[in-house]
Amino acid sequence: MSENNPHLEIEIEGDSQIVIAESVRQREEIASIVGLVVKLGPQAYQDPDKFPYGPWCEEGDYIIMRSYSGTRFKISTPEGDQEFRLINDDTVEAVVADPRVVTRL
Repeated sequence: MSENNPHLEIEIEGDSQIVIAESVRQREEIASIVGLVVKLGPQAYQDPDKFPYGPWCEEGDYIIMRSYSGTRFKISTPEGDQEFRLINDDTVEAVVADPRVVTRL
């Protein structure tokens, strides 16, 4: 943190300094999340120009997506609220085998 402003952080690399607002750092820390693919829609991965090698993921895969992707909603069940997110097929960043090993940098 900066001595003059506790909401700013100064990163020094070589002879340069970069001042980053704390709010920006927090947004960067949560910029991607891991999710479980519950269902693929019938039009998912059907565009051969975008996906010439086929689907990037399938139902049951854990994926990395940006936290701002898609539409978030909750469904109330007797077991409690469950959060879901509708995303476009081209917002999948990666597939991960085990979400427990994913850490943020």
